[in-house]
Amino acid sequence: MTLLGHDRYCDEVVGQTALLRSHLVGADLTATVPTCPDWTLWELAVHVGGAHRWSEHIVRTRATGDVPVEDVPGGRPQDGDPAALDAWLAEGAERAAETFRAAGANTPAWSWAWEHTAGFWARRMAHETVIHRADAAGTTGVTFEVDQDLAADAIEEWLQIVHFAREEYPDDATRELRGAGRSIHLHATDTPTTDTTTDTDPGLETEWLIEFGDKGIDWRHGHEKANVALRGPLTDVLLAFYRRLPPDGGRLEVLGEREVLDFWLERASFD
Repeated sequence: MTLLGHDRYCDEVVGQTALLRSHLVGADLTATVPTCPDWTLWELAVHVGGAHRWSEHIVRTRATGDVPVEDVPGGRPQDGDPAALDAWLAEGAERAAETFRAAGANTPAWSWAWEHTAGFWARRMAHETVIHRADAAGTTGVTFEVDQDLAADAIEEWLQIVHFAREEYPDDATRELRGAGRSIHLHATDTPTTDTTTDTDPGLETEWLIEFGDKGIDWRHGHEKANVALRGPLTDVLLAFYRRLPPDGGRLEVLGEREVLDFWLERASFD
């Protein structure tokens, strides 16, 4: 899958944060977030803003190792002040995007992942904000919408994260994500397929075949038979794959061996 481009990710950090901020206007910031039950809305927002500042600091200082959160300037907003939270979120997102853009995608910077560049952090923060915006939208009753190319890229990145976590940070759950003979097909039903596009316009790739192998997981794009298929609008497929939406909530179809999908969802995490 082709990445969306460094400038686009930088733009999305700001744009998705603006949408997140809009979800918080007038909301009860002490409300528990159903999809992140350990957090209130306030704590969810502080987590997002803190991630922006942390990653910005890593890129700006060209860090070569992990940076303790307490070493990152910018602190946190005054508890219980919605206006201060809003301004803090906006400032952190703008600063992060500006730093990522000025550095350029290929500038070296430490990360916990497979790629150590500013470009990694721009993409990661864009999708971090998208998913936590979905958490906020669900908590406040706002309809969650996201551009299809961004949603598809978020699924692709999540597969990379799960694959990397299984390789580098194995635990009992991620070790179980191997063993040939099991597969999952993700199928977005509301996007053009590659069959209707041209060689010069490959279109948006919104079908994935995820296979469990003896060495871990692998995936490719295409319409292929699997043990289980998860079908529905792309945004809903994204949210279900991130465990933000129940597959059997009425907005998606699960065809085939449901236990294979449940097996994945229970183990495909990275905390």
